Formats: sequence, structure tokens, C-alpha cells
Amino acid sequence: MLRMDEHGERIPLTIADTNKEKGEITIVYLVLGKSTALLESLNPGDSILDVCGPLGKATHIAKEGCVVCVGGGTGIAAMHHIAKGHHLVGNKVVAIIGARSKDLLLFEKELSSFADELLISTDDGSYGHKGFVTDLLKDKLDTDKSVFEVVAVGPVPMMAAVSKLTLPYGVRTTVSLNPIMVDGIGMCGACRVTVGGKTRFACVDGPEFDGHQVDFAELRLRLGAFREQEQKSMEVWRSANNG
Repeated sequence: MLRMDEHGERIPLTIADTNKEKGEITIVYLVLGKSTALLESLNPGDSILDVCGPLGKATHIAKEGCVVCVGGGTGIAAMHHIAKGHHLVGNKVVAIIGARSKDLLLFEKELSSFADELLISTDDGSYGHKGFVTDLLKDKLDTDKSVFEVVAVGPVPMMAAVSKLTLPYGVRTTVSLNPIMVDGIGMCGACRVTVGGKTRFACVDGPEFDGHQVDFAELRLRLGAFREQEQKSMEVWRSANNG
């Protein structure tokens, strides 16, 4: 969780990489609202008020065989860190990444440095397969029966589509959820999601859950609950900074 200043909100961002020797973490973000716009306005050497973490439960990683890690948009960054963990324990890693166009693809170089196989798709066909990551995933599941798990990180519609696709194959599917969070420690309840018919808090019970058990329709609705207020906050910030 990051907070830009004493007047700012806390926003949840997933760690994309770490450097233990330098004591650094890498975080990737997309400018969508006031807080990320403020983050974008900072220069190298500037500071933010605070960073709280790591939060939530650690990713379960064990040597089991072949894992397919699917990433979409900025979710590729978080998927990269999980894929690297699987590589380090000795699993075969198949990475599938997708974006709307080539210029929006992230971490291709980093993933290619350790993934046993890297498959790429773009919506507009500007790079790799023209279509969706689910097209590439289906081909992989049809031809490789050694896959023990699929990990998906990205937009909610993508994670929902991946989970729907893998269900008839009987392959364990893990998704990393991104609901609205306020405190990140389970006190506010803003990040509640329904998993297997039960309420779970993504900040303390997750962020990773069984994709076959997640109520994605409810999650989509909750993500848009404060869209009007978010747009107004962004407009006020832009007006103040352009004036």
C-alpha cells in the first residue's frame, strides 16, 4: 500500500520485482486516478509519505512440474514476480502475456530471460498472435497435459475468461484479485469478494484465490462503485495543477 502525502489515500499495488542486495522493490502502475497521476508527477529522488507491506498471503509455490502464468496489461508485472518464483524452485514456466497493442506489452525481456516458453498476443495483431491470451492458453492446455496450475493476473474480464476456460480441463487456476482497498489490513472490509459462496477480504485472505470459485460478476460491479467520485477527484486535481 502506498500513500503519496498526508492528504492522500492509500492505494494497493503489487510488487513486480525485488532486489535483495540493494533493498529495492519494483512497482508498476497505470495512471487511472488522482493518486497514480500524483505518483507520475514525481521525479527521480522525490519521496512519498509511506509504503506499507508486504501485505496479504504469500504466493504458494512448490516444485510440481509445469505452470502456465498468464498476464494481461499491467498485471504482467505482478505475474512476472510469481513466474520468477516458480522458476527458482525448478518448475517449468510457460508465460503467456497479452495487451491491446505491442507498445503496451510489459516485461517481455525479463520473462524471456528465465521462462521456458514465452507466448505473446495483442488485440490488434501488432505483435505476436492476433487475439486474446485465452487463445494461446487453450492451445497449450490441448497439447500439454503436464500443466499442474494456471496463474492469471490482469483485468477482471481476462481472469474470468481464463478461469472459465480451464474449468473443463480440471487444472488448478489461481487468480490475483484487485478489488478496492482502503486500509489493507482487513479492518475496513472494502476489498470483500465472494469466493466459493463465502465473503473473503482480498487484503488479508488473498490477493490470490481459486479462480473457479470467484464471483467475477460481483467483483466487476464493486470495482465501478466509486467511478463518479474518482473522476471528480481527478478533475479537481488536474484543474488545480493546470491553474
